[in-house]
Amino acid sequence: MPKMKTRKAAAKRFMLTGKNKITHYSAGMSHLLEHESSKPKRHRRGKRVLNAQNNDKVRKMLGV
Repeated sequence: MPKMKTRKAAAKRFMLTGKNKITHYSAGMSHLLEHESSKPKRHRRGKRVLNAQNNDKVRKMLGV
């Protein structure tokens, strides 16, 4: 059986923690931020844990 390939686009966006949770950065922080208030921008900073609905799909993409 051949090895499973990792989807490189997913590998750049998602990270595994030490306890095998999947984390990602929030969307919408690259540009067009001058019209937004500080609160939504502040809440988008840092990493988030991936929700359970997408967990299996992303694991398959990462080859885990």
